[in-house]
Amino acid sequence: MELKVKAPLDLQFAPMSVVLREYEKDVAAAAEKVDFCVNVERNQGYCDYYRMNILPDGVEQERTIDLLDRLVKTMLWSRGGYKITVAGSKAVYEHLKAAYAEGGSRYFDADFMSTVYEKPFVVEMAACPNCIAVKREAASSVGRHLDGCRIGFDAGGSDRKVSAVINGESVYSEEVVWFPKTQSDPDYHYQGILDAMKTAASHMPRVDAIGVSSAGVYIDNRIMVASLFLKVGKEDFEKKVKNMYIDVAKEIGENIPIEVANDGDVTALAGAMDLECGNVLGVAMGTSEAAGFVDKDMNITGWLNELAFAPVDACKNAMVDEWSGDYGCGVKYFSQDAVIKLAPAAGIELDENLSPAEKLKVVQKEMINGNPEAAKIYESIGVYFGYAIAYYSRFYDIDHVLIMGRVTSGEGGALLLEKAQEVLDKEFPELAQKCKLHIPDEKSRRVGQSVAAASLPAIG
Repeated sequence: MELKVKAPLDLQFAPMSVVLREYEKDVAAAAEKVDFCVNVERNQGYCDYYRMNILPDGVEQERTIDLLDRLVKTMLWSRGGYKITVAGSKAVYEHLKAAYAEGGSRYFDADFMSTVYEKPFVVEMAACPNCIAVKREAASSVGRHLDGCRIGFDAGGSDRKVSAVINGESVYSEEVVWFPKTQSDPDYHYQGILDAMKTAASHMPRVDAIGVSSAGVYIDNRIMVASLFLKVGKEDFEKKVKNMYIDVAKEIGENIPIEVANDGDVTALAGAMDLECGNVLGVAMGTSEAAGFVDKDMNITGWLNELAFAPVDACKNAMVDEWSGDYGCGVKYFSQDAVIKLAPAAGIELDENLSPAEKLKVVQKEMINGNPEAAKIYESIGVYFGYAIAYYSRFYDIDHVLIMGRVTSGEGGALLLEKAQEVLDKEFPELAQKCKLHIPDEKSRRVGQSVAAASLPAIG
């Protein structure tokens, strides 16, 4: 595979966007091809599908299975769901059936989705692609409320941010370092969240609403799955974590409206509010990769958008994510982990006793000092991102991409975006004309999500 723009510190990188494009070219030139469709269904019967031509079973079968394993996984993590239905290939169906079964290579995904949607995970085969080429969606208008005195809280994996917002203007913001992923006692999380909200409340005459941006999956403001509580036991999670944001809000004041949203959706919402338009994909590069999407009507879609678990690199030697056990997924390409994994290739030694956030600061200091090898880290992440945007555009109608988060702070963020733009210009010129890349100013990059989060709930 010959790339027009290479990641200087990762020459084995095999972007999904290019692998898929080359496969489609070969299928188009093949004497025989078949129609393939996958449908992913989630709560309340909402569903979406992806359809394409593939080579017939028995013809380069391993190549087809490898590709569709990755593509179906992307559909699952972008949309969310507990049911996969495929049509057009028995070989692909049998592979997926085994992969998502207990003990299979994708059992983490199946178990995660079962937890979120509280239903058994199933893989089924349909008679024909037309039967499952169905889309049922229900986007909702959440956010963009600026009236009154509001608290906006952004729960990151390395720091928590809070803003006091009065009639759309931030009157106070703070960042506090914390370590939620290493704490098994949920009281640590509870007290940290409560302290942040009390601090914000102290800077306003009253609190009319509370908005929360947090990594994870939320249904009716309840925490279904979240990496922030990775070390919390199952019993404590059920008793003390699921309703934590609701319980904290009650301590701030009775009957204060609260809205909890995935931090990726809040990133996209922040972009849509700033740009005053929709079709915005927001990507926050921090402890993990958080993604969200606001549609053409500036509504949140209800999709899962957990692109941290969606593959962007088809290379089977790519770094494996410790949590999911899978390779080549976004979490290792658009997060602090990406910087840390590339540092050795750049000749930058990082003390293992440092936290991930502290390791990132070491690299950022090297950037400030003008180390050209440190710059290659951000150039590599930019290359990753440019090719990933092209892949994501298969699943989202993207007009604008907004990046935020700790990794984008300083000169590295601008360099990252510059390299991503080069990839689009050289490899995907049509997409480059349609899709515009954005990075907010430095303050917004760090605390913009907490301010946008404050706009989530309606008052009254």
